[in-house]
Amino acid sequence: MHSLTENRSGFFRRHVAPNGAGYIVLALILALFVAGATVNDRFSTLSNVLNIHQQSTGLALVALGQTLAVLTGGIDLSVGSLISVTATLTSGLSESTQGGWQIAIAAALAVSLAVGLLNGLLVLWLRVHPLIVTLGMGAVLQGGILYYANGPAGSVPDGFDALAYGRYANVPVTATIVLLLYLAVSYFMRNARLGRYVYLVGDDEHAATLSGIPRKRVIVFVYTFSSLCAGLTGIYLAAQFGSGQPYLGFNYTLASITPVVVGGTILSGGRGGVIGTLLGVYLLSMLNNLINFAGVPSQYQLIVQGVAIIAAVCINVQQKRGIA
Repeated sequence: MHSLTENRSGFFRRHVAPNGAGYIVLALILALFVAGATVNDRFSTLSNVLNIHQQSTGLALVALGQTLAVLTGGIDLSVGSLISVTATLTSGLSESTQGGWQIAIAAALAVSLAVGLLNGLLVLWLRVHPLIVTLGMGAVLQGGILYYANGPAGSVPDGFDALAYGRYANVPVTATIVLLLYLAVSYFMRNARLGRYVYLVGDDEHAATLSGIPRKRVIVFVYTFSSLCAGLTGIYLAAQFGSGQPYLGFNYTLASITPVVVGGTILSGGRGGVIGTLLGVYLLSMLNNLINFAGVPSQYQLIVQGVAIIAAVCINVQQKRGIA
């Protein structure tokens, strides 16, 4: 356990950027960009780069919250089901309530905060690994949303899709806001006391408790934040697709973990950061875009993505062993 009086530059080197994972992911992004340019001239255009930026929004949002959970040595497996819940509530209530989309968004965010708070409290009360707690919560949420709707529910009002597709000077607005959010969270994690506590709890939970760090507050904070990010993702996807569906977030549970690990955050906690996650998100989004440009049949797309993810993680592991 490192001293709480450790200077910020030392803290950054030891916790936020403990290895060259970010540089490796950045190199892979550049390699993919070059490969894509050779496959199709349109891949390297500014228009397509902005499209990749926009396409990364949903994954970037949910992965941001997942990063903080993993940094504490935990994980949040309820995010996929929560995305389905908030997306379906947003579209369903937008169509059926007098207040329209404002009430729908407020309800979706309230549910997200309640789920996150409950996740954090259950982790503390039950004293079991967060994987078990959040997996169970995900099952409860999935069952609840299937009771509410067996298929696409409601629809969003005219103009609501601007949340997903709105642009200013051809720059995707929501995607850029998410990028700024990453920068703000990165600053918070490096400079705010609570942000630094997240790393220290993940580094050595027992020692952190003995040192007087408010572990309970940290746990409740990260799971509430993770659920809030998942809720925002659900609202975004409702705007993107025009309606919510009970299984809309199904693929996001594991997908949210992938850029976290690829970006250099260690699953045991205490090492990594949100900027690495952001680079991981862009890597995966660019890979999906390149697959589409290459005309790879859909049945092979998951195989290509899986191989690329495993390769990135293996490189990251070798890098960590080299500095051990």
